Amino acid sequence: MAPHSRSLQRPVQLDDVSKAIIEQLQADGRRSYADIGKAVGLSEAAVRQRVQRLTEAGVMQIVAVTDPMQLGFTRQAMIGVRAAGDTRRLAEELAEIPEIDYVVLTAGSFDVLAEVVCEDDDQLLELLNERIRALDGVQTTETFVYLKLQKQFYNWGTR
Repeated sequence: MAPHSRSLQRPVQLDDVSKAIIEQLQADGRRSYADIGKAVGLSEAAVRQRVQRLTEAGVMQIVAVTDPMQLGFTRQAMIGVRAAGDTRRLAEELAEIPEIDYVVLTAGSFDVLAEVVCEDDDQLLELLNERIRALDGVQTTETFVYLKLQKQFYNWGTR
């Protein structure tokens, strides 16, 4: 299941071994199945099968997380969008824009929040004026420019 298409659903019930596998991978996504197997008491093949089932079920992803600044993307921002009409459709259109890496429908001051990663302020301005504000349904936007990323972790564990 793609992260942008997740809807609210019943939580998956994981056994203690699956939880331990996830926690091992959250600590180090490059850890070998053999090493994980030793830590959780399974064979390498059994760990491989469990990881495959967990990823196919959409419970987890294994990805490389980069530092955008080191790759030349010097401007990150969160854009709050106030919209009219079907916000689900708008969120789908926003999700198709390559510079946008995160889109959520919200309740409160904004209807949609979109995180963007741009090379510079010129690219952010072009993105705002020519692509985001041009979408049907966008009434207003408010941009929150990131000055410093203080914390970003993906290791919240399992229940």
